[in-house]
Amino acid sequence: MPRVSEEHRTARRQQIVEAARRCFLREGFHRTSMQDVIAEAQLSVGAVYRYFPSKTDLINAIAEQAIGGAGQVLTELTRQDPPLPLLAVLDRVLAYIETQLDEDGALRIAIQVWGESQRDPALAAFVAETYTGFREHFTALVRRAQRSGELPTDADPEATGAALFGLVPGWFIQRLLTGVPDRATYLAGVGALLGATPRSS
Repeated sequence: MPRVSEEHRTARRQQIVEAARRCFLREGFHRTSMQDVIAEAQLSVGAVYRYFPSKTDLINAIAEQAIGGAGQVLTELTRQDPPLPLLAVLDRVLAYIETQLDEDGALRIAIQVWGESQRDPALAAFVAETYTGFREHFTALVRRAQRSGELPTDADPEATGAALFGLVPGWFIQRLLTGVPDRATYLAGVGALLGATPRSS
């Protein structure tokens, strides 16, 4: 029998992940069964279980995809030379988040991941590690702002980074729940608090 190529395995795995994503968005994690995912993917039971032995494995795979793009954006921002002002950094992050806010966007899955992590220790560890990494990116951005003179050198970088990071979910949770504020309005408010002028990307 011919060997299955790596490209085929990757495509098949993604086919299953996308099917599970659609199911989870429609019905939520708890109401979705593996049989639902198998039917949605239009594959055999064996084909699906070969890649994902359990629903938890599917949830982990979707969670990794849902947050991977944000990590890439933050990595790029910490390497930006010269460093952007913090309000411009926040604008870039929110601009990416904005692309994930539609009905099938990653943020709706992320919210479900948060809830599921409260009952699944393995997923809780994954979420904690991931969001700790995000917070560390913001701490690094704060340190750069201190070196550039934008922030006082005696500010606590970890505390300031945590506060800056907190502005991100603070915005997208409001958007998901109420539909407002838009990004420009939110940045104007943050700019008022920081004494800075927002600069939209």
